[in-house]
Amino acid sequence: MNEELSYAEMLEIPVETVTVNRKEKKRRAKEDLAEQVVETVNDRVESDDPAYAQSLPIEREVPQDKRTKTARRILWAEFAAVCGLCATIFLTNIFMTDSAINTFVRGLWSGNAETADTRTYEDFTLSPVVNEYSDVELAVSDTGVLSFTAACSVYAPCAGEVAAVNGDAENGYTIELKHSDNFSTVMSGLTHVYFAEGDSVLTNVPLAYTDGTHPVRVTFYEEGNLLDCVTVEGGTLAWS
Repeated sequence: MNEELSYAEMLEIPVETVTVNRKEKKRRAKEDLAEQVVETVNDRVESDDPAYAQSLPIEREVPQDKRTKTARRILWAEFAAVCGLCATIFLTNIFMTDSAINTFVRGLWSGNAETADTRTYEDFTLSPVVNEYSDVELAVSDTGVLSFTAACSVYAPCAGEVAAVNGDAENGYTIELKHSDNFSTVMSGLTHVYFAEGDSVLTNVPLAYTDGTHPVRVTFYEEGNLLDCVTVEGGTLAWS
């Protein structure tokens, strides 16, 4: 070029100098990558805080059947009646202990309570206290105490329940039999007792045993009072 300039100067030809700046073309790949990054960020922002309108179905109350409403009213009425009855019973228990409703409620709570056994000694038939085939001599005092001394089995004079067992084998056991609320029997001087308190006894099953070391005494009571109206005839007991 310098040569051309020199040559032009020599020829005195005017020459214009033009400076050309070349602009490099940007790579499209980099632009595409930047756009993808921007789109990805925008998608994440929209997913975290979406701006859209949501349409929900309108819930309508299902009309209730008249029968259902009536049944509910009846249940509420019954509940109120029960509460009122409980309040009435509570108040009568406090202020009117002898009222009819209070007596009725006590009867319900008592359930199937056992009825009183008001039988007296005259309602019972006495059975032998020893085997009728054994050779045992029975004696009765003027006060009504039956006694004997022998080695034999001992039986209950009447069916009943064991109310108490006391004593020991050395000094002799004492057993109380309850035949009714009024009538009872006490037997003492026994060597062995086969039943415990609360057990039921019969007249044909041995109740105890005596080895003859101690005299056996049998007494009968009516409402806690000693009975003196028992007799012995041939080993058979009877009321006089």
